[in-house]
Amino acid sequence: MTLRLGDIAPDFTAETSEGTINFHEWSGNNWAVFFSHPRDYTPVCTTELGAVARIKGEFDKRQTKVIAISVDPLDSHAGWIKDINETQNTTVNFPLIADPDKTIANLYDMIHPNASDTATVRSVFIIGPDKKIKLQLTYPASTGRNFAEILRVLDSLQLTANYSVATPADWQNGQDCVIVPAVKDEDIPAKFPKGHTVIKPYLRTTPQPNL
Repeated sequence: MTLRLGDIAPDFTAETSEGTINFHEWSGNNWAVFFSHPRDYTPVCTTELGAVARIKGEFDKRQTKVIAISVDPLDSHAGWIKDINETQNTTVNFPLIADPDKTIANLYDMIHPNASDTATVRSVFIIGPDKKIKLQLTYPASTGRNFAEILRVLDSLQLTANYSVATPADWQNGQDCVIVPAVKDEDIPAKFPKGHTVIKPYLRTTPQPNL
């Protein structure tokens, strides 16, 4: 199945390293970051899960739950998590889904089409409280993800969901935003009391409105 931005993220029930979950019920009214790993005991994945564990507090501050998936079974996950904790000097503090029959991987189109019929690509989905897919990223199995970028995108998604702004290239939390074209010039002072700058009629900036 092909998923697109704005689609409802498919629901599922799964066994995880933290017990059985129903995905939509588990995410509740939070945002969710759902990311896949090709297999257990793979080197890049080991570093990624450790990286997420170390910055999980940043996701918590953003009312965002994180969850990972690998196509190996729970007993394999248990041993791998011990290795992650040891080698990455952290404690895995989020659930890791077991998907040995690849049901969920196929539901989210995570199977690498040209490399293996079992290994998942490094997919990332950011899902809003409305259960709609807000972002999809797909990395090749050889490239580890940049979780600072995923946090940056999450900040942008949460900001732009609540204000009539977009974020420009290389934007970081705290920097000026772009006022969306749908906002008329005469409405700007009421919507953006911090002020604004007109660079071109179609390019108007304002200080980040939620700070």
